[in-house]
Amino acid sequence: MSPAPALTSFRAIDVIRKKRDGIELSRGEIESLVSSYTHGDVPDYQVSAWLMAVVLRGMTRGETAALTDAMLRSGEVLDLSALSGKKVDKHSTGGVGDKTSLVLAPLAAAAGVTVPMISGRGLGHTGGTLDKLEAIPGFNVNLPVAEFRRVLAACGCCMIGQTAEIAPADRKLYALRDVTGTVESPYLICASIMSKKLAEGIDALVLDVKTGSGAFMKKEEDAVFLAELMVETGERMGKQVVALITDMDQPLGCMVGNALEVVEVIEVLHGGGPDDLRQLCLELGGWMLHLGGVANTVEDGKKQSEKLIASGKAFDKFRRMVELQGGDLRAIDDPKKLPKAQHTMTLPSPKTGYIASMQAEQIGTACVILGGGRERKEDSVDPAVGIVLHKKIRDAVSAGEPLATIHYNAESRAARARQRLEQSFQIAAAPIREKRPLIHRVIGHEAESGAKN
Repeated sequence: MSPAPALTSFRAIDVIRKKRDGIELSRGEIESLVSSYTHGDVPDYQVSAWLMAVVLRGMTRGETAALTDAMLRSGEVLDLSALSGKKVDKHSTGGVGDKTSLVLAPLAAAAGVTVPMISGRGLGHTGGTLDKLEAIPGFNVNLPVAEFRRVLAACGCCMIGQTAEIAPADRKLYALRDVTGTVESPYLICASIMSKKLAEGIDALVLDVKTGSGAFMKKEEDAVFLAELMVETGERMGKQVVALITDMDQPLGCMVGNALEVVEVIEVLHGGGPDDLRQLCLELGGWMLHLGGVANTVEDGKKQSEKLIASGKAFDKFRRMVELQGGDLRAIDDPKKLPKAQHTMTLPSPKTGYIASMQAEQIGTACVILGGGRERKEDSVDPAVGIVLHKKIRDAVSAGEPLATIHYNAESRAARARQRLEQSFQIAAAPIREKRPLIHRVIGHEAESGAKN
């Protein structure tokens, strides 16, 4: 299906006003705006105004579908039918310390599933898969489509960013949303994720929709709404889609920051790493293997995933992908060769007690302040900086004991980040009894069949 021709009388100001006033936009108006912006005919400031109007006024299901389709068809839609096996991808809506994609792509590929993964950079307080990958010296996320196909054929997985050929509209809008306070809209998130994922030529998609203090969707009902929106959009396009609502009331794992998170990925692929990160990878991996047709059930997929990690096959696949994409294998074999900050500073606990809560968004923001993310559109990312957490929710802590270690390269940035971190931990006198589940619920028509034995 080709996009409708651009409206000859299209004016960006008219579309901005209509959305500001809560009037539903036509498919033609949305396609004209997306096309004009992609080709540089509409300036950032007008699209910023339209994005803010969307945040404030929302979108109908029809508008969301039209926006997704326009962004999808702003570039090439890949045909990967020549590659064997099912093509399955996974995407997270963004969290703090969420590095699961770097584990899951090689893990699923090791099981025989083809994983064409087009990822994004950090948005707001959340880290980006591409920024983490680029912390590996030499790793090239900017492969052209022909090279993307070659790597996929060679090792079964490849992780790149949006290229000039694939969803170029999303690439431009993604960067603009990051610096204009327009990240959180479920409609914009849906269109962004689904446009680049559907452009990959996949058969199935596993979505990790975060909820909690470190997620864009703080309330679970908002996360469920977004998940249902994305599942519906994908199914309307003929894809198998399942969404897991997962916890982001604290960072995932213990390391936040690009090179630090690569270290933790390597730990998990060697069979170690923090329990929450490892368990979530196994759960998501179970779904990828099930939808990929190599596991009869999700439980079977989880067991296969455990074996692939224990045998070293998942790590070998990760190593092969890094090699094919130009990464320095010495940094994979010896993580001490990854970028390292010049200085560290510990954050001591002000009192004895138990970690009652953590403001994960503030922790993510502290990492951005250090240089691990972008405060402005044109900012570069420092791969070495970040935060290592020594305590998680429900852990006991003594006065003076380290809560976290800050890895930094600039004193002024470290001071600002430390202030954020100091406000991020709440310590209670009594033990915390309640434990939030890692997986809150699963959404999609595939959910029922995946649970059957």
